[in-house]
Amino acid sequence: MVTLSFHGGIGCIGGNKFLLQDGEHTFFLDFGLPFSQRKGFYEEYLNPRPGAGLLDFLEMGLLPPIRGIYRGDLETVGLWKRFDSHKHYREMDSLDGVLLSHAHLDHSGYISFLRGDIPVYASALTAFVAKAMQDCAKSDVEHEVCYLTPREYSVPKSGWRLGALKGGEWNKVHSVQRPFRLADPGTASLSQEALSFWRDTPVARPMDTTPLGDMASSPLPLRSFPLDHSIPGAMAWAVETSVGWVVYTGDIRFHGSRGGLSHNFIEQAAALHPRALVAEGTYVESERLPVAEEEVYENALRAARGARGLIIADFAPRDIERLLTFRQVARNIGRRLVVLTRDAYLLEATALMEPLVPPVATDDILRIFEDSKTGPDKWEKGVFERHHGQMVSAEEISRRQTDYMVCFSFFDLNKLPSIMPQEGSVYIYSSSEPHDEEGELDVRRLNQWILRFGMRPVGVPRWTEHTVACPLGVKAECGHWAVPDEERGLHASGHATGPQLLDMVRSIRPQTFIPVHSQTPERYLELLKGTDIEVYLPSEGGVLAL
Repeated sequence: MVTLSFHGGIGCIGGNKFLLQDGEHTFFLDFGLPFSQRKGFYEEYLNPRPGAGLLDFLEMGLLPPIRGIYRGDLETVGLWKRFDSHKHYREMDSLDGVLLSHAHLDHSGYISFLRGDIPVYASALTAFVAKAMQDCAKSDVEHEVCYLTPREYSVPKSGWRLGALKGGEWNKVHSVQRPFRLADPGTASLSQEALSFWRDTPVARPMDTTPLGDMASSPLPLRSFPLDHSIPGAMAWAVETSVGWVVYTGDIRFHGSRGGLSHNFIEQAAALHPRALVAEGTYVESERLPVAEEEVYENALRAARGARGLIIADFAPRDIERLLTFRQVARNIGRRLVVLTRDAYLLEATALMEPLVPPVATDDILRIFEDSKTGPDKWEKGVFERHHGQMVSAEEISRRQTDYMVCFSFFDLNKLPSIMPQEGSVYIYSSSEPHDEEGELDVRRLNQWILRFGMRPVGVPRWTEHTVACPLGVKAECGHWAVPDEERGLHASGHATGPQLLDMVRSIRPQTFIPVHSQTPERYLELLKGTDIEVYLPSEGGVLAL
């Protein structure tokens, strides 16, 4: 029997974890961090306990209770007795791998908890971007996608807890790389520089490396399809099961600079006549025409030309395409584009696999912000050493503000007191509008920073008041955060809109369509009514027999 079971990404955006089983063979389609569920319980100063291993994540529903797939060093004695009566509890003797669609944490993040011998199938770009992301992240069990550091339990009087190795030997423990299987290109075509990056020890302790492999070792036939998305290396997957092909899109769009890849995927997926299609529906309700990256460039160029001081460009981290868009804007107005050390590190990793990304060391436009951070990590020291001549300080930017465009996000605004933007400076916001209360609070603070330093906002959501009628004829004043109409077009979403998604499903024409990664998956019931495509709405922990 071939089954699909659903352990995340159901009725919400992100956290995708879909288990495909064909007889004795099993694959997870992504294994992501469920941001919305996690934020429902935790925040900046309230987090799962590092010493509790898997317990907090299982108890709060952030991980599915599946015994046999998780790291043994994160299991406490008696852990599974707490969950063996859970309605979604199951035991698995083996897992053939994770088919990773892309490196965004809501699709990749909780691979961190899986056993270190479980293969991760991904594009070469996704593997290298994921490693760069982990190298730059804080070292904890939620950020161990590409390599992990084994823990050991001690038994203090207070009971079992996760702690350092006995005898103070923690720094002698080796980190261990996960086995990655590349969908493209063959490992033989990787440069020595690329292989050195993959094997490099990014932490203070040594790392036991695992050679990169390819898809030939898969127990089931696989096909991969590169896609257009807001992070490099995104791809869709197809698995040939005993009842036909099962296709999974991950996240997809058609309006980026590589939209042609997504159209090619539709043609190739349709030719498989799939038994089932599992596809995202983030913006299935949206009828608005998507903004193309070319429009973002034109609008950003127009806003930048009016600046008489510093220009700050605010966009999502790891959106390399957007970074290159602002690099072109900076070139056209005669400025240098200043990126953070983590951006430079990610660019280095991406350039190893993507010829269109310029090498940082020889780029005449890019400069790297010299942060005043004390005790830089090893990867940061490497950036400083490799690009010493490209580093610029806050003082240098402050003296020559019309020479620079700086890539800062909301979380980098604390650097502004050292720069002191002068009159005529512009803040260009090239990210999505807030979707929750936390995002609205951040936008409120962002507007305060912009006001405090007298910058001109462009594309920044502002509070818009309006009046609504209430019962008994009473009127109430309320409002919302929105970008002024005349400043729209500075952000190209990473997701397709409703009409594009509907056209994709109809063109691929699976026997069964399963909408995921959507807050309104039921919308497809109406949109596909009258077709011969069965729409299956999954439930959390539910199982579909194909």
